[in-house]
Amino acid sequence: MTGRRFSHSHPLGQLRTEVERLLGDFSRQTPLANWVPGAQYPAVNIWESDHDVFVEAEVPGVKESDLEILVVGDDLTIKGKRADAPDDTSFHRRERGAGAFSRVVRLPIEVDADKVEASLREGVLEIRLAKAAAVRPRKIQVKAH
Repeated sequence: MTGRRFSHSHPLGQLRTEVERLLGDFSRQTPLANWVPGAQYPAVNIWESDHDVFVEAEVPGVKESDLEILVVGDDLTIKGKRADAPDDTSFHRRERGAGAFSRVVRLPIEVDADKVEASLREGVLEIRLAKAAAVRPRKIQVKAH
């Protein structure tokens, strides 16, 4: 049986989004996320303007060559890996994880997968996704008769 999918503007779609936000998607957690119980890695902020959706993800210690960004439908996937310490390292305390990670976040609105830009600055991955033309506000000119 397949489930019916509701848009983010539909009340049931909004409910689904809120439930996912509150509970998190435990099936998509990664080993790095397990360093802090209930946390997902990387931590993200998502907001939108009239024409774009913006995502910031905290990825300190990750090189741009070790990052991969994918957009499929309304899912944004951030994959990467943080290098581990040399094998002969003896930690006194270890709170920062290492290794591969993958985080999938549901985007709040339809985007144009061909118009995505990403940059890495001071450990913060910044992603700009252009909204799909169908969901962008359009100014309609009123004509007098």
